[in-house]
Amino acid sequence: MLLSLPLLITPRHSSDSGGSIGLVVCGFTVIAFHSYMATFARSAPLPETRALVEAPQFQELVQRSRSLIEKILQSINDTHKSCIHTETLQLNSPENSKLVIMASTIGIPSAPVLRVVSENFTLETGLKRMSEGLQLHRALLISVSPRLANKDKVTELLADIKDLVIQINKMLKMAQAETAVQPSPTPMALRLPGEYEVQVATHLTLVQLQSFGQDTVRCLRSLDQSNDEETES
Repeated sequence: MLLSLPLLITPRHSSDSGGSIGLVVCGFTVIAFHSYMATFARSAPLPETRALVEAPQFQELVQRSRSLIEKILQSINDTHKSCIHTETLQLNSPENSKLVIMASTIGIPSAPVLRVVSENFTLETGLKRMSEGLQLHRALLISVSPRLANKDKVTELLADIKDLVIQINKMLKMAQAETAVQPSPTPMALRLPGEYEVQVATHLTLVQLQSFGQDTVRCLRSLDQSNDEETES
């Protein structure tokens, strides 16, 4: 990573040039680089977290979860095609950003923010947010499903999301010092007065699930020890 940092320029009188003023450039780039590396080091996972992550049982759950989230991401496009027939609603369109107000009007919550596990973002926090985010999207799809003419692909997607939540919650149980009961998805009371709102709600749920799924992939990839083995080989 390259850093673009200001250099400190200070005046200095030079005896060799009859008192003229020269310039001294101080090494702020080096100082800033060491500061950056110190910050990076502080964000590394804690030793006890690393020991848990490296455990074979945990690794099996990580790899199973990666397989499921990748399957979910691959199926989103076909699911969208099967139930969205409004031509203006395209899965990867830049126009989706203009639907933020409508998402709020319908009552679609934002997904939890996911980051790669570090000292400042614990394994438990990451797994909790994965579980919460997946259950949020599952609840949204359950809410719109009865209003869809073709729901077969949505039903299949719901089953995969449920399976993934089970895997994530198993990892979360291993990471928690105390056992906590994971809540079931809360039914969503969406405002869907007409067919167009149903279409928009389903579309936005799949768009958001795709983005959240991509963040989930990045988080799980950072926990997967087989990545290191592949790199070394």
